[in-house]
Parts: sequence; C-alpha cells; structure tokens
Amino acid sequence: MSQIIEIKVPDIGDYKDVPVIEVLVKAGDKIEKEQSIVVLESDKATMDVPSSHSGVVKEVKVKVGDSLSEGAIVMTLEEGAAVSVPASTPAPAAASKTASAPVSASSSGSSAPIEIKVPDIGDYKDVPVIEVLVKAGDRIEKEQSIVVLESDKATMDVPSSHAGIVKEVKVKVGDNLSEGSVVLILEGGSGAVTAPVAAVSAPAAPAIKAVEPPIARAPAPPPKSNPPPPVDGAMSHASPSVRKFARELGVTITQVKGSGPKGRITQEDVQAFVKAAMSGGAGSSSAAAASSGGSLGGLNLIPWPKVDFTKFGEIERQPLNRIKKLTAANLARNWVMIPAVTYHEDADITDLEAFRVMTNKDNEKKGVKITMLAFLMKAAVAALKKHPEFNSSLDGDDLILKKYFNIGFAADTPTGLVVPVIKDADKKGIFELAKETSELAALAREGKLKPDQMQGASFTISSLGGIGGTSFSPIVNAPEVAILGVSKAAMKPVWDGKQFVPRLICPLSLSADHRVIDGALATRFTVYIAQLLADFRRATL
Repeated sequence: MSQIIEIKVPDIGDYKDVPVIEVLVKAGDKIEKEQSIVVLESDKATMDVPSSHSGVVKEVKVKVGDSLSEGAIVMTLEEGAAVSVPASTPAPAAASKTASAPVSASSSGSSAPIEIKVPDIGDYKDVPVIEVLVKAGDRIEKEQSIVVLESDKATMDVPSSHAGIVKEVKVKVGDNLSEGSVVLILEGGSGAVTAPVAAVSAPAAPAIKAVEPPIARAPAPPPKSNPPPPVDGAMSHASPSVRKFARELGVTITQVKGSGPKGRITQEDVQAFVKAAMSGGAGSSSAAAASSGGSLGGLNLIPWPKVDFTKFGEIERQPLNRIKKLTAANLARNWVMIPAVTYHEDADITDLEAFRVMTNKDNEKKGVKITMLAFLMKAAVAALKKHPEFNSSLDGDDLILKKYFNIGFAADTPTGLVVPVIKDADKKGIFELAKETSELAALAREGKLKPDQMQGASFTISSLGGIGGTSFSPIVNAPEVAILGVSKAAMKPVWDGKQFVPRLICPLSLSADHRVIDGALATRFTVYIAQLLADFRRATL
C-alpha cells in the first residue's frame, strides 16, 4: 500500500531562507533516493537538495524564487510498499550483521588504524578533490599520492604520511578539504590486509539519518529572462570553481556536457568544450551558431580551422600535462579578460653587469651567485613604491592598493611554466633575493613547490634573458595589473654625443592592464626601471 511522504529540506548548516534557483523535478516524475530535486543558492554556495526517499512526485510545493530553510517542505512523494520496504529495513540490518565478525577478527591482530590527514597546504581552504588515487584494500607507501586537490590557482597531490593498507577512504571526488581533513584510514600491519573495509564502512551510515547534507555546487550565472537550454535537456551540475572557470572563459555552463559522476561537469569538460567550439564541434547548438555566423559557444569566435594533418605527412599526438592545461586555461582567460598593452624600453646595464660579475668574484666563498633577476626585483620594488598603481588589483569598481611587495618570477620547468613568489622583497637584500630565487627555481624544476610558495604575488617578472629574444608581450597574471618581461641583453653601439661606444643593452617589455594604467604612466614606470638599472645608486634614494 502506497503512502504519501513529505520531502523536506535537510540540515543545511547555518543557511536560512536560501532562494530556489532550479526545480529539477515535476509532478508525475519517478525519482530515486538521493536524487537532486531542487537547487538552492546563497551568496556563498549553491546546494543540491536530495530526496530522502524514492517514489513518484505527487506535488511540488516550491517554485524558483522561493526561499527555503531546514525543514521546509519541498514536495510530496507517493512511495509504494514495494519500494519502501526493501530500501529502509533489511539492508542496514544485514550490513550490521556482516560488520561484527570482521571487526572482532581484525582487533586481535595488528597495529591500530591511522588517520591520514591533509598536511599543511598553505592558505588554501576548502579545496575540491578532483581525483581519488587509491581505494580500500590498496597497499600504499609513505609519500605516495592518495588524492589530488585543485584550487583555481594550483593542483596539489596529497601524499600519505605512512605506509600500509587502505582500510577506508573518507573522501570522494567533489569533496572540499582543508589542512587537517581526514582523507583515509590506514592499517599499518600486514595482518590487517583482509580485515576490512566492508566491516567498518557498512554500518557507518545509520538508517536514522536518511538525508545527507546537500552537495555544494557552483554559483549559477545571473538569472536571465530566456536562459539557454541545457545540452540534451540535462541540468548542469558543476562545482563552484568549474562554474567560475566557465564564466571567465565566456562559456554558458548549460551548454557543456558533463563527464563526471552523475553527469557532473568538470574543468576538463569546459576546456574540451572550448577546444571543440574553436574547432567547430562543440555540440549541435554551437555548430548551428557557427554555421549561421553567430556566437560560438558564447565566445563570439569564428570556427577554428579543422584540418586532417595526416593528409600532409606523419604526425604524433601528445596530450598536454596537467600544468600546461591549467596554464593554458589561465592564460586564455587573462588574454581575453584583460585589455593589456605592452610598452618597450631599453636599459643600459653595462655598469650593473660589471658590478655583478665583480661582486660574485669577491664573494665566491659564500656559495651564492648574484643574478640579474635579483637586481630586477629590487628595481621593480622601487618602481612599485614610486608608482603604487602597479602594485594593485581591480575588485569590481574599486582598486585594491597593496602595501606589501611580493614579486613572482616565471620559472621554466620540464612540465611547463610555474610562478614562484618572493615574499616581502622590499625587506631583503640582493644576496638574499639571489639565494631565494635560486632555491625556489630548483624546487620548481623538481616539482616540489608548495602551494604557499606560488601565492600572493603583487607583481611578476618574466625573464627570457638566459634563453634569448629581443622583445615579447608577456600576458598579465590576474589579478595583478602588470608584468615585466626581460629579454636577452646584447652589446650595441650607443652614441655618447661624440662617438658610438659599445654598451650592454637589456630590452624590457611591460604589459599593463589599460583599465588601471594608461600609456603615459606605463612608460614612466618602464623608463624609471631602466634608469635604476643604468645607475643602481638611484634605488637607494
């Protein structure tokens, strides 16, 4: 015999009167337990509200725009006897019977279980899990990666602090972790190999609390009068970082098809959509838009040339590694979003280079070689103090002027470009800057940089001096407003008023956000840096 059940908003923490932004079901729909039924969005998070039971929707009690709190009735559900009996009673009981024997068996054996937690990851908090690399029963080694976290700035492998057998994985893809979060339970002893997993995990979810907390999702785009239809009629499920990533690239999230669990959209899906859009293949709606000359995937671009390169000769396809994919996404966003202009200036570093070589020779026993990058950092700090607009970030209609001087520098590594950051560069001497940049560059090449060593830059220097080139246009690293590019110095004839003399000339290329920095200010900034490098005594004034 069927019964009518009220499906209510479960525990959603401290949130109250949260607006409904999507209703995912309608009267007559057959739904499963834990299926999302409505989406709520506060000013901080978007949440899927799951159904606590399975059955047929009799009546939906809410609509888009309603404000809900814990306990609010979302809908009424007609649950049949055939559905409700097996779902609620036997399964937990059976699980509890099978649980007792393994627990007692393992308790007589080896060492106590160990909680493996997220270590110090700098200032990052609530970082989403994008990959779980182990499962219950796996034998792992100390320092082996167990999960991968990805913020909007970096991807981090979380290592295990011990070796042993994985007893229980406490996280899943999409969970948000911070320092100290428990990732898994490990059994160190070899005798614990079979004692398992089902034994402890089966009763872990008691039948009393049928509803799990809602799943955090990304903030939805601003409401529109006629929102575009989802791909293939499916609703768009994506994390906050993925939705933000899509918005920054100008992609309508509802047009992206998800490949994650339950169709959830990942960052890779958005990247694949953009790639397909640019090649003319991002779904039927995009293809139609492209053929009619309209917007292509919200990017307003004509289709990317689609070429069968094998017609012209042998090819090899190589997938991009994770760092290059993340770098490409960030650079594409910055290139599209920031109206940057590049300004060029030549700096005469003849005397400074002679001083650098002499100083290194006089201090060979210190084991630290002064690099030109150290002088560039000191010059940049002096210029930032003189022109504070360059040491800022845009925040809506406000300009955030920073009182600290953290200088990032681009480091070339085998896996791609990374940007370590020298904190408080204004408080460090030339030798200290040279030593720290050398150490961070070595860590970058070895892939051992910590997240906090790549955070907090207020200005960036990208130097190609050790490679070559005469000038280039570096891309501004958001949310910064400027970046200084440095090319290879070369001897050139310079007229001194009487004759041409050989001077060592270093080309400088400054890219600046024109919303904050106009051409005159950018030129003054670049000229001032050139003056400092020509006569470094100016830096002491």
